Amino acid sequence: MHRVMSMKTQKILCASHDTLGARAAETAALEMCGSTGSSFHHLVIVPDFWKNMMGDDWLNNAVTQARFGNYVENQLKQEITEHMTRLSGEARKRGIAHSTHVVQGNPTESLLMEVGCRGRFNLAVIGSPRPSGSPGYRCSMALKRLVRNLDIPLLIIPYPAL
Repeated sequence: MHRVMSMKTQKILCASHDTLGARAAETAALEMCGSTGSSFHHLVIVPDFWKNMMGDDWLNNAVTQARFGNYVENQLKQEITEHMTRLSGEARKRGIAHSTHVVQGNPTESLLMEVGCRGRFNLAVIGSPRPSGSPGYRCSMALKRLVRNLDIPLLIIPYPAL
């Protein structure tokens, strides 16, 4: 692991969503960028299950459902903005060029699309799946499909020890 971590890479794509495991991937990706001359592209994927989060099983009218939907959407926007601001500050401190793209959809398809459409990356970095029994949403990244279809190296950062 230490040999890979000391490798300096010019253009890294890091897919993350501000969880403990994703933050470990962000830190590793920023460290691998080194400093001036490298670029860090941050892909934020909002899983597609959020688009149907209306709470209609317990909200009993359309107005209340719409208000709840707006609330959920605003919360997501606020959390993503805070995440992007934090990560942008980290990149800036290190002198690393930084960009962000936010998409909603299937995590695996979104990452493959980003690699195919956004430019030439030297490396894609993601966090490992959350360990069983850990609280929170488990990422639905289809690792076999991702590895088979990526045309760049993929680095999966282990979930941090608690």
